[in-house]
Amino acid sequence: MKETERPHERHAIAADLIAVLVAVTNGQPSVLTIQQASALPSGPFELSHRSLQSGLRDWVEQQTGHPLGYIEQLYTFADRDRTGGERTQRVISISYLGLTREDQADSSKKSGWRSWYDYFPWEDHRAGPPSILSEVLAPRLRLWADEADDMETRRDRWQRASIAFGLDDRGWNEEFVLQRYELLFEAALVEEALRGRKSSNAQLIAGRSMIADHRRILATGIARLRTKIKYRPVVFELMPPVFTLLQLQRAVEALAGLLVHKQNFRRLIEQQDLVEETGETTSDTGGRPAKLFRFRHAVLAEQTVAGTKLPLSRA
Repeated sequence: MKETERPHERHAIAADLIAVLVAVTNGQPSVLTIQQASALPSGPFELSHRSLQSGLRDWVEQQTGHPLGYIEQLYTFADRDRTGGERTQRVISISYLGLTREDQADSSKKSGWRSWYDYFPWEDHRAGPPSILSEVLAPRLRLWADEADDMETRRDRWQRASIAFGLDDRGWNEEFVLQRYELLFEAALVEEALRGRKSSNAQLIAGRSMIADHRRILATGIARLRTKIKYRPVVFELMPPVFTLLQLQRAVEALAGLLVHKQNFRRLIEQQDLVEETGETTSDTGGRPAKLFRFRHAVLAEQTVAGTKLPLSRA
C-alpha cells in the first residue's frame, strides 16, 4: 500500500441506480432519456432510500416526472473504469427494466422519449436487413478481423462477427443485441470505445452514443425484453387497456425488430387465451371496424401460461 493511500480508499465503492424505461409510441420502441437523449435516468443509492426500487423510483420521478409502474431488476454492472474519468470510487450500477404504456409516455422539459433504433440502427429488420449491415458494418468488421496479427485471431474475430450480425448466410438472432454492441466496442467502431484516447483515425458507425456505458445498459435491456416477450406476456404492460390485434402485432414487431406472421400470430394469441373481446369495435384503423380486445389478466394465475410463443419471421 502506498504511504499516502488510506486503507478505506482501497475499498471505496459507490452504487448507482439506472432505469431502462420502455414504451411503444407511434409504432416505435422508445426509451426514456435525460441530458438531451444522452443518458438514462439514474442516481446514487442513498442512505435515505428505503430500498433499491424505492431509490430508483425517486430518481426517475425527480429527473423525468414519470412514475414507474412495472419494473424488474436487469443486471448489475461493476466493470473497472466503466464510467471513465478520474473517479476515485469503484462504481457499481444496478439497472432495472421498466415498461409503461403509450398514453403515459409524455415528454417533459427534463426528459424525452427516443426510439431505441436511434442508438442501434442495425437492429431494425422490419423492412428487411438494413443497408447499414452490408454497406457499413460487414466491410468494417472484415477490416477489423483482417488487421489481427495472426490467422487464428483473424478467424476468431470474423466468426464472432458473422454469428453476431448474421453474416455469411448465418441467421439473424434478434436477441444478440448486447453481443453486437460489445463486438462493435471491441472493434472501436462506436464512440464510447474511443473516449480517453488522445487521437484516433477510426471512422465510427451510425447510432447515437450515450454517457459512460449507458448504451451498453440499454442494449442489455433490449435483449432482455426481446427474449422475455417470447415466453411471458409482458408485452401487455406496453398496451393500452383496449387494443386491436393489429396494434398488438405492431407493438411486438417494434420490440423484436422483425415482422410477425399475421395469421399465425393471431391464432397463437387466441389459442393461448391471452386476450378477450370487449364487444366493441373501432374505426381508427382506416378500414372496416376492427374488434377491440383486452388482456385477460386471469392468465397470469394459470400454471399453463407459456408466454406468447411469437412466430417471428426471419425471412
